[in-house]
This record gives sequence, C-alpha cells and structure tokens, in this order.
Amino acid sequence: MSGGQRMLSSHNRLESLDVFRGVTMILLVSEGFGLWALKDSASWGFFGRQFTHHPWHGLYFWDLIQPFFMFIVGVAMPFSFGKHWERGESWGSTFLRALRRSALLFAFGVLLHIGYSGRLVFELWNVLTQLSVTYLVAFLLMRKSIRTQIIISFVILTANYLLYRFAPVPGVTDPWLKDHNFGSFMDMLLMGKINPGGGWVAVNVIGSSAHTIWGVVAGTVLRSARPEMEKVKLLAAAGLIGVALGLALDPLTPIVKRICTSSFIVESGGWALLALALSYWVVDVRGHHRWTRFAVIFGMNSIFVYLAKEFFGRGIERFFGIFTEPVLGPLGAAGTVINAVLIFCFYFWLAWWLYKREIFIRL
Repeated sequence: MSGGQRMLSSHNRLESLDVFRGVTMILLVSEGFGLWALKDSASWGFFGRQFTHHPWHGLYFWDLIQPFFMFIVGVAMPFSFGKHWERGESWGSTFLRALRRSALLFAFGVLLHIGYSGRLVFELWNVLTQLSVTYLVAFLLMRKSIRTQIIISFVILTANYLLYRFAPVPGVTDPWLKDHNFGSFMDMLLMGKINPGGGWVAVNVIGSSAHTIWGVVAGTVLRSARPEMEKVKLLAAAGLIGVALGLALDPLTPIVKRICTSSFIVESGGWALLALALSYWVVDVRGHHRWTRFAVIFGMNSIFVYLAKEFFGRGIERFFGIFTEPVLGPLGAAGTVINAVLIFCFYFWLAWWLYKREIFIRL
C-alpha cells in the first residue's frame, strides 16, 4: 500500500508512542532542564515561566506534562491488552493483570513521598497514586464502544464540575478558591491535611480519569485498520475541538490545573491529542526516525528511570553539587540550566545502559 494508505498491524510497535512517551519523561525527569530558573528574567521570563506550574487560574506548558503522562498510559493500553486478548486470554485474567499494576502504581506513589520528605507519609497527590485509579477506570471501559467511552468521560467531567459547584462544603463561598474548595475538604477527610502551599487535591483523580480514557480511545483509533492520514485527521480534529472547548468553558469553570477543573481537563486533553497526532504523523506516517532514537531509548524504561529519580534524586543532586556548585553557582540561572543538563545525562546513561542490554522494566 502507499504511504497514505498503509495500515498499522496490531502486532507492530507504535514508535511514535515511544517517542511521545520518551519526550514527556525526558522533560519530567530533567525538570525541564532547569529552564524554570529563567522565570524572573526580564528577557526570558515568559519562556521560563512555561516550565513552572501556573499559580492558579491559567495554563503554562508545564501544566501539560502530567496530563500527557496519564494520556500516554491510556494510548498504550489497547496495544498491550489487545495482544493478550488476541492470544485468547480471558477478560478476567487481564483484569487481574490491570488490578496488580494499579496496586503497584498506588504503592509506589505512596512510597515516593520518602524521596520527597525523607519519611513515609500517607499522601495521595503523587501522579502515580492518581494514575493507579485512572488506569483501572480506563481498563473497565476498554471493551465499550468509542462513543460510550467518550460519553462516560464527559459524564465524569460533569460530575466533577457539579461536586465543586454544589457539594455542601462548610464555609466555602467560592467553589474555585485555593485551599477552600471541595477538593481541599475531601483532603481533610481522607488525609487530615491539605497540600502545603500548592493547592493540589487528591480528588483530581476524578477529572484526570478522562485523560486516560481519551488515551484508550486514541490508542484504539491508532490500532484500527483506518488509513494513516484518516487517523491523523481524527486525532487532530478532536484535539482542536478539545482546546477550543476548554477555553470556551473557562467562564463557567476556570482553567485551574491544581484542582483539575473540567475546563482544564478538556483543554489539556486537546493538547495531548494534538501532540499524539503530530508524533504519529512525523514518525509513523512520514517515517522520520533518525532523530527519534534518543527519545525511544528513554521511553522504553521511563517509569523505572522516573522512580529512580524520585527515590534517589536528591542524593544524586547533592553528589553532583559537590563538583558543580563552585563552578556553576556564580552563573545564576545559566548555572542552574547547565547543572540540570549534567544531572539528566546521568539518567540518560542509566536508560541507555538498560536499553543496550535489552532490559525493559515494567510495573
């Protein structure tokens, strides 16, 4: 078949997904290569702020990294579980597989707080604890039609909006006020505390479920026998609709990443679909592979490297600092960027070492 009509075999690996995953995890593990240090610069401040989380109502580029991560997991699910079902494995068996992975994600998410605070605490704000729930929700809907999955995702988003707007939370007059909203109220019930300073809430998992569900839908489209360019157009059109709809919803429910408002979920989901469409078009349709190996190497063991960074990152940074601080410290923001690049090189070496030995660690 011609390039415009070639179809993806269910057994072929989707390299564009590896690239998308790799780039996302490279940004996450490198902490944006320290570019956040430019946020106060007179010339580069706008660019630097894109590598920080928006303080509240608004959207920076860095606010898209977690949605991308949760969306990517969903995209991979039709490929991984589809392979098991084609081999005749029962739904019950794959459900146990999904339940095991969900439990591992939750456990690692809780344990990661040792790396943050040096002690074990029960906190549910970590991306892995959130993913442990959205992953299971998406799995339970996988065998539903695409239309049903999309409808259920918007029912979830509507429920999320209604809970924030109308749930009887004592003392709350503005449903979108930082630390005084439905999410913060639930954190007090679940954990007896609210997020110190950040405004993050555990019930973000409700809205974030849509990201993983939409990932499953996108993965189903990519795995189908549709012509390649039709897939690109479907994903791109859905992405543009998502971005436009999210912006249109902003007057009704403000775009706030820290409490994952419905408008934020829709807009960021739209950007995730556009990023996937672009990756698929460039890598799998146009066949531009030479530059992708760097991202693929990292993406193949991205979860393991991320866990290594979260558990041991502070110790590694202190070790590097012994040698780099005297030289890079006086350089200010430029020194921060150089130091971040050097530390990332260590994590890439780890990913490369595993890749060369064909060691691929999955949860």
